[in-house]
Amino acid sequence: MTSTPELGKYGVWRLHSAFTPELSQAIESFGYGTIWLGGSPPADLTTTEEILDATETVVVATGIVNIWSDAAADVAQSYHRLEKKHPGRFLLGIGAGHPEATQEYTKPYDALVAYLDELDTAGVPVERRVLAALGPKVLALAADRTAGAHPYLTTPEHTREAREALGPNKILAPEHKVVLESDPQKAREIGRPPVNNPYLHLRNYTNNLNRLGYSDEEIGDGGSDRLIDALVAHGTADAIAGRLQEHLAAGASHVTLHSLPDDADPLETYREIAAALLR
Repeated sequence: MTSTPELGKYGVWRLHSAFTPELSQAIESFGYGTIWLGGSPPADLTTTEEILDATETVVVATGIVNIWSDAAADVAQSYHRLEKKHPGRFLLGIGAGHPEATQEYTKPYDALVAYLDELDTAGVPVERRVLAALGPKVLALAADRTAGAHPYLTTPEHTREAREALGPNKILAPEHKVVLESDPQKAREIGRPPVNNPYLHLRNYTNNLNRLGYSDEEIGDGGSDRLIDALVAHGTADAIAGRLQEHLAAGASHVTLHSLPDDADPLETYREIAAALLR
């Protein structure tokens, strides 16, 4: 029987194009359990393979492969290649992306169902795949057809609701942005731009924030301080660790941190937060 990979409690999310074998080795050495490749990695999953080749035990997951740009058959072929070479260390995260970015974005729920059907036919096990899921309908699909959910741009309050939707035994692995900066104003100056552009202009995220109680006024004009503080943990490593642990207390099985700004060297942030989380 196929088993679900052991993700550990904490992981690192970063654009797939920004990973190197050396960075991946450092992340593994710090004690993180999973590396998440963001930014719609292509179906050949070559970066995934390079990271698996360079590391020994860390799980590598996609966060996420976009169903509109990468055919299920191609993704399945890559899955089987990676599973044969590195058994039990790869988790396939898939999702429907953003309607604003995809001309073909019609009936995304039906498209996800069809994609999962194709993965079934191609022999990709339920236990080795998760869905990018925010709303109740896709969370229910994740619970029914996959090992769980990988929500992006969320809060512990969303995590609590997502756990109720998924049930007790599924993976729930939210992403949370972090800025290692103790001055709140400076931290918001770093965190606000990548949250605002593009996410506060994408309706799947804004609809979710509305569901969580944030008004259109708070979401507009770059996001209120309250919203940015909710979505971007900042402060000392201990303070950030405490915020990430709120997801676990709310029902997450795994939390993956996303260091900002994206173009900065994240190594020291990873090291300091790992020391706070894993001490």
